[in-house]
Amino acid sequence: MQTIRVETPSAKYDVTAGSGLIRTLVPRIERIAGRLPRRVFVITSPQIWALWGTTFLTSFTEPPITLFLPAGEQHKTMASVARLLREMVVAGGDRGSLLIAFGGGIVGDVGGFLAAVFMRGIPYIQVPTTFLAQVDSSVGGKTGVNVPEGKNLVGSFHHPLAVFADIEVLGTLPDRELRAGLMESVKAGIIRDRALVRFMEEHVDEVLGRDGKALEKVIAASIRMKAGVVNRDERESGLRMILNLGHTVGHAIEQATRYKALLHGEAVGWGMVAALYLARHRGTISSRQAERMESLIHLYGPLPPLKVRATKLMAATGGDKKNVGGVRRFVLPVGIGDAGVVEDVTPAELVAAMNYMLVQARERRA
Repeated sequence: MQTIRVETPSAKYDVTAGSGLIRTLVPRIERIAGRLPRRVFVITSPQIWALWGTTFLTSFTEPPITLFLPAGEQHKTMASVARLLREMVVAGGDRGSLLIAFGGGIVGDVGGFLAAVFMRGIPYIQVPTTFLAQVDSSVGGKTGVNVPEGKNLVGSFHHPLAVFADIEVLGTLPDRELRAGLMESVKAGIIRDRALVRFMEEHVDEVLGRDGKALEKVIAASIRMKAGVVNRDERESGLRMILNLGHTVGHAIEQATRYKALLHGEAVGWGMVAALYLARHRGTISSRQAERMESLIHLYGPLPPLKVRATKLMAATGGDKKNVGGVRRFVLPVGIGDAGVVEDVTPAELVAAMNYMLVQARERRA
């Protein structure tokens, strides 16, 4: 079991990674909050609750009020938020309530946003159940929902009281979900942790085989990297933007395919392929480094095929939330274990990178 500290100007909390955490949630919450609030809500998906609900309730003497959010990006909307807020009011929620987000990244993002806006803000705890949520979205305080014009364009910064990443729940995670989540760890290594890149290259079988020690090492290293960045730049005014490697094109892929074709991590994986092409042609990385990093992405694939045109993806990048004043901001690797943000990527460069990515997608499918 490992604990990583997040310390920002507005919040300080621990992220704990290990096995069996959800079986002892109540005493862990009481150590943080002093006592369990009178009204506790848990937001989860029907699928996760069916698999892990009984285990989740192990340490509760009185079960929390359950709020259900169906799986899928199509439910990560303001309409879902409005419905859930009303359910909380009807159930007697107040400013002393606690919300626990128990699920993947969508549940975590929506749950955090609920906690941020209900009664102008209540405390919440993240209990992520997917690899992607454990290593990335549950940490850092970003919350939000999608609108038709783009992903995560409505939201707020609202940090949890704590994050409990239970490796045990990954045992029921489908292989595709695991591989998609591992793209965020690949990203973590590329932008900030050369040792993580090397470990993931050398221990593919153990990681994909769900060896507990290997998974804990990758999860803890990924969280530690993100916590270090968030501690220095809480609100994405500078350094924190590097966490978006692969996300400019990745979010465009999701939007252009209506969130139905690829999982988030898969879209980010293809987005990183495009970013590596751009970095190689700009000279921020060598061809050898680009090949090594692209090989790592595909080691944890296979990434699914893409059926979308570069022109459609290009249009979708216009709604990226990193853009300021009409300028597209793009994260590019600088060697292995470092990255930076550039603001002068031309439309022609971006289209060329997307076309390279789409050719790779076609070739691998063949």
